[in-house]
Amino acid sequence: MLTPELLNTAVSICPDRTAILFEGVRLSFDQLDRRSSKLADSLLHQGIKPGDRVAMLQVNTPEVMETYFACAKIGAAFVPIDFRAREGEIAFRLQDSGARVLFLGERYRPMIDALRREAPIVERYVLMTDYQILIENGKAENLQPYEGDETEMTVLMYTSGTTGTPKGVMLSHSSFTEYCLNNVNPADMESEESNILTVPLYHIAGMQAMMAAVWGGRTLVLQRQFEPVEWMRLVQEHRVDRAMVVPTMLKILMDHPDFTKYDLNSLRVITYGAAPMPFAVIREAIGLFPNAGFINAFGQTESGATITMLGVDDHRLAGSSEEVELKIKRLSSAGRALPGVQIKIVDAEGKALLAGENGEIVVKTDRTMRGYLGQEAATAETIDTEGYLHTGDVGFLDEGDYLFISGRLRDTIKRSGEFVPPAEVEETLMAHSAIADAAIIGVPDDKWGETVRAIIVLKPGQIVTLEQLREFGCQRLATYKLPESLVIVNELPKNPMGKVLKKELRERFGQ
Repeated sequence: MLTPELLNTAVSICPDRTAILFEGVRLSFDQLDRRSSKLADSLLHQGIKPGDRVAMLQVNTPEVMETYFACAKIGAAFVPIDFRAREGEIAFRLQDSGARVLFLGERYRPMIDALRREAPIVERYVLMTDYQILIENGKAENLQPYEGDETEMTVLMYTSGTTGTPKGVMLSHSSFTEYCLNNVNPADMESEESNILTVPLYHIAGMQAMMAAVWGGRTLVLQRQFEPVEWMRLVQEHRVDRAMVVPTMLKILMDHPDFTKYDLNSLRVITYGAAPMPFAVIREAIGLFPNAGFINAFGQTESGATITMLGVDDHRLAGSSEEVELKIKRLSSAGRALPGVQIKIVDAEGKALLAGENGEIVVKTDRTMRGYLGQEAATAETIDTEGYLHTGDVGFLDEGDYLFISGRLRDTIKRSGEFVPPAEVEETLMAHSAIADAAIIGVPDDKWGETVRAIIVLKPGQIVTLEQLREFGCQRLATYKLPESLVIVNELPKNPMGKVLKKELRERFGQ
């Protein structure tokens, strides 16, 4: 199944329903379909053919969605670019992808003009001010259905580069359609839902949320970029049913002084992911959003987004005392594998480990990427001969096959041969009343191999010492996991999805 069929299905069931609501403008599913077909026809007349790449540098707008579907309808690959990236990072993505066209917002024009003066990177640049001309010149009725294969690349999405040079992840049509078919109910004439989307569409979580909304016939309330007051206003005004957030966004919302001024009771489902969720934050959220069911979605770009899910029932702390205790424990997990996903925990030699044993998380699913663009060696290192994707994440499965994530393989700390799970230590530190944010890294040590260093952000007016942290932590952690040095900073470096940039922390504080 090709991704345009997701849109075709919604059009056939609810053509006049609002597909996109953006800053007062409404586009129906039929309008989204026709506008993307007109753009596709114009791209064909510009010489874009199947297999070509079309890049987009823009915040969340309807044009991003239209351009994606236009590309998919003619067999071209869509290359969404991080709009927070610097000149060099953008130039790398454009050159590496081989994009022939770049659509860009007006705000990025000076930066792209500077790049063009150095060397021409793409054949054609299209500003949003000229975008409408392409729509008007295209003829939807002229467009013939593209008869491609679902294994063809439809999105070339670059990894965040938190551990090195970004790689172009080749995602096929089936990377998205398989997820939708197995996990999302199709559009229904009798029921309508709305979904606020703030997660950027250059990120796999945003792209998956967009595809799921289209297949489900849901109205997408688009926000250019996350802004808490505007987010709350949109939810209240449009009685939004669903939201996708990252943990940082959820904490910002709950801590905002205007949080109680808005009626957010329409929210029935809040999905979170893309970065670890502190236990204290999700416990607080369950109380502050009493009408909402929570879903924790875990995945990565290479896996075609979500591979495990901690569902709504897992977040409902009801039942016997033993059941509640187990649910509380599993609130720190990423849930269980979705249909069509196999998960194993393996050691350094690739041997499967038992329940409770920490190792690398490997995944097998039809949604796995086709590989890294132009990097056969890196692809072979990541996808083994049995088809398992080596995620680079460390964790374990409990006796009920719930997945607990301990950290990144490259973030692993080994003190005197003992593995220290970063996530466990960070979770413990975050429970301290004086700490607003925390990360741990390993520091080379002649005696122990590595020792644990805590890097923390204090809450306003708070003070804490290393001795106090160790005393606090010894009630919850084995002695070898306790921090042996402490650095206090104003903020932790993070990528746009809220993941702490451990590489940067190690460069600054790893000596």
